[in-house]
Amino acid sequence: MPNLTTRTAKSFWTGLRIMLILIVILGIAYPIFVLVIGQLAFTGQANGSLVRMADGRVAGSSLLGQRFEAPDGSPLPQYFQSRPSVAGDLGYDATASGGSNLGPESDELVLQISDRLAEVAAFNGVSESAVPVDAVTSSGSGLDPHISVEYAKLQVPRVAKARDLPVDVVEAAVDAATVGRDLGLLGEPSVNVVELNLALDAVG
Repeated sequence: MPNLTTRTAKSFWTGLRIMLILIVILGIAYPIFVLVIGQLAFTGQANGSLVRMADGRVAGSSLLGQRFEAPDGSPLPQYFQSRPSVAGDLGYDATASGGSNLGPESDELVLQISDRLAEVAAFNGVSESAVPVDAVTSSGSGLDPHISVEYAKLQVPRVAKARDLPVDVVEAAVDAATVGRDLGLLGEPSVNVVELNLALDAVG
């Protein structure tokens, strides 16, 4: 019996030491290492990919869409508009991330898209047939700040008129905010609406 007790005690203390060592390595040293590497090599991404105004104030994140609306909820004509969010009154709140889960045969989805189609067409002064799909449908996460180049180009005349800027100036801003395919292969070129609107605000 004493031998069994001794072996049990030794096993206990061995296990405890291993646990404490792993806590130090994996629970303290490794997180600190990752934090330091993130701050040194990936500062922007590690801190939320924040975008700032000319005065240094945070305007948002390049990873999250935003509403560009008046207090009454109507879209502001001087700003490019994002894709719809499925979060309703929460807008692009990250805690509300997710799809609508409405299938292609859902009457509710058909009605939503029909309403959005009419609104986007009227707001931009174009026919409904000219409105691209991403203008009336949300992304999978409901938070995407990117729109298609086609949707951005559709909004150029409205934004240029509202800001009293030449169309070519606004088009140049769209081109500057356009990002290519991931890895040069995946997806389609897109425009980051948050960065685009911030750049236009800096122009005037």
